[in-house]
Amino acid sequence: MKPKILIIDDEEIIRKALDRYLTSLGYEVMTAEDGEQGIALIRQSMADVALIDMMMPKMSGIEVVRRFKEIAPSLLPIVMTAYGTIPSAVEAVKAGAYHYLTKPFELEDIGLLIAKALEHRSLREENKELKKQIRSKYRLENILGVSREIQEVLQLITKVAASDSTVLILGESGTGKELVARAIHYNSPRAEKPLIPVNCGAIPEELLESELFGHMRGSFTGAIANKPGRFESADKGTIFLDEIGDMSPKLQVKILRVLQERRFEPVGSTKSREVDVRILAATNKNLEEAVRKGQFREDLFYRLNVIPIQIPPLRERKSDIPIFVKHFTALFNKESSKSINGFSDEAMHRLMQYNWPGNVRELENLVERVVILKGTGTIQVEDLPPHLLGEQATDFFSGVNIPDKGISFKTLVSDFESELIMKALQKTGGNKNKAAALLKLNRTTLVEKIKKKQLEKTAD
Repeated sequence: MKPKILIIDDEEIIRKALDRYLTSLGYEVMTAEDGEQGIALIRQSMADVALIDMMMPKMSGIEVVRRFKEIAPSLLPIVMTAYGTIPSAVEAVKAGAYHYLTKPFELEDIGLLIAKALEHRSLREENKELKKQIRSKYRLENILGVSREIQEVLQLITKVAASDSTVLILGESGTGKELVARAIHYNSPRAEKPLIPVNCGAIPEELLESELFGHMRGSFTGAIANKPGRFESADKGTIFLDEIGDMSPKLQVKILRVLQERRFEPVGSTKSREVDVRILAATNKNLEEAVRKGQFREDLFYRLNVIPIQIPPLRERKSDIPIFVKHFTALFNKESSKSINGFSDEAMHRLMQYNWPGNVRELENLVERVVILKGTGTIQVEDLPPHLLGEQATDFFSGVNIPDKGISFKTLVSDFESELIMKALQKTGGNKNKAAALLKLNRTTLVEKIKKKQLEKTAD
């Protein structure tokens, strides 16, 4: 569809000249001789850009811009003004005009400005769509799980999202603490404002203060200009302080002041700045224990711990594993153009038996891996990584009875080693490279063991 341009000017010669030129550039053009006609046209058919003369009978260009902001907020007005009325043009920009041109002008200048305006409009619409997608992604119903534990977390999120209270999100690595923080923000009255995440454990201590509070030019070597910090960027929105348990005592004092007074000073400045920001914090550490050990300020802990949300580890809510597996399988099928139709009952049983020290993040990585490597069909037990299958070794040893007369340790271990090698070779069709990878051995080590145990008949 051609971009549509509206020209509003009481001089017919200008309307016709602009109409011919813009039509030649491939635009669809509408013209009006005054503001009232222009407004009537916009009510009938929306335009992308409007060229508006500043001085017209019945209604000034500024009035037209203001009306367009009410009835057509996505339209980009460009004001055309005669020399000597620049202050009025600036006033029009403040009223909502995208830009202004002084008369007389070159037609090429109009063409370039319209192209720039259309690009700006496209980026603005794209940004709106991305924000809409983000908000949709972090709707509460998109936090997966049917277990009692995760339902309690969802109830807490619902209650705290509408408030401005500080929230401390606790849980092991990989449990989804940032997901909870984003859900709180995007379901809060601050959803249209920025959410600024800061990983306090990933930024060196000497840089973290500047990252959080900004710095003034010349405040330290390399500070060649004033730089706003994350708190300033998050004004009217939310700041998410991830891994706050790793923050140094010096910075803990400054965070405490922001929580108490909503004020901070950039590095190198003595002038305080006010900030309107909601603080969400998260940690995988036991802060109460850190307080007892003198590693974390007690007063800061109580300021942060207004509303604690404990995210349970995946091993404590295994009933959610099939839901995650289904979700991640569909996700990576789509992203990688694969067609996995699910996991076999035995493969799912192995997933349910595993304790998932890396929590949901580990499960997501595993599903991504097997979906990409398998490609099509159903994920079977043999498609799972060795460390999941390795847990079955405990079943093997649980069946070993040591008689009163004793047992040959070396023979038993040697037989078990031979059995593992034979199973790996059978699984890979005798391919030693793949068998070595399954057993996490060097190929040369595996070949030596095969020769020593005289298992060559099993190999390729």
